Amino acid sequence: MTDGGRSGRTDPPMRWSYGSLSVAGGRLGRMTVRIATWNINSVNARLEKLLEWLRSAQPDVLCLQELKSTTDAFPFEAVRELGYETAAHGTGRWNGVAILSRIGIEDVVRDLPGQPGYLDPAAAAEATLVPAEPELEPRAVAATCGPVRVWSVYVPNGREVDHAHYAYKLKWLSTLRDAVVADAAGERPFAVLGDFNIAPTDADVWDVSKFEGATHVTPAERATLADLQAVGLADVFPRPLKYDHPYTYWDYRGLSFPKNYGIRIDLVYGNKPFTEAVSDSYVDREARKGKGTSDHAPVVVDLAL
Repeated sequence: MTDGGRSGRTDPPMRWSYGSLSVAGGRLGRMTVRIATWNINSVNARLEKLLEWLRSAQPDVLCLQELKSTTDAFPFEAVRELGYETAAHGTGRWNGVAILSRIGIEDVVRDLPGQPGYLDPAAAAEATLVPAEPELEPRAVAATCGPVRVWSVYVPNGREVDHAHYAYKLKWLSTLRDAVVADAAGERPFAVLGDFNIAPTDADVWDVSKFEGATHVTPAERATLADLQAVGLADVFPRPLKYDHPYTYWDYRGLSFPKNYGIRIDLVYGNKPFTEAVSDSYVDREARKGKGTSDHAPVVVDLAL
């Protein structure tokens, strides 16, 4: 899909690469670290798009979601050639998360502590002899990258409000809150980035009436975001590069992208040391243009540390 050209686009800010002296707030010697999150919607199917974006946007750290790849099948070598180490976590289905870093990657944790599994009601009904066990889905990975610690998360969709997946989504988010309490209160810059499958406010949906009775906008889902804020994390609100609101997802159907029928569900929640260091944040809408793209756009955050 395209949206009819490049008019109205504001180019992302120029920046120094990691380790260079930069000017921030009138002082020399602060480093700029660029961190981004992107639901890639199949890392191998979109590999050329990913590599092209890494070359152009030059993130120091990139959190990916919806790999649709096993860990072993992740294109480690392709991103390594661009200078990135990777912590990947996937089983080859529609989940999977990763962190790419060119500033080091340490203390990797896969899955949330105490992360709940999901038991599909249909699978449970079919299990007559041996009870079916909940599946622990690869939806979270954490790492320390240079001066920053991050979680890359792919929050369950929820499907429908009366579905078992919705209850699973709320339980998963409660576990996420518990997992980040210590880092949120720490002195090190820390953030949770990813596809939250929740629009924080009605303004984050092009037409909230279209979501009446649906997931992604319910009070219970939004309350879980308030819980993250209660432990010391804040929503890093990005600027749009076009139009007046920074949507991050547009359905492939119905010409949603050129019509800008979007929602903001790819979010960055940072602690105080993280948010105080933010010098810029934007949605790279250009990465959503054209054929063969993800239905999400990257969210980019620049930190002056």
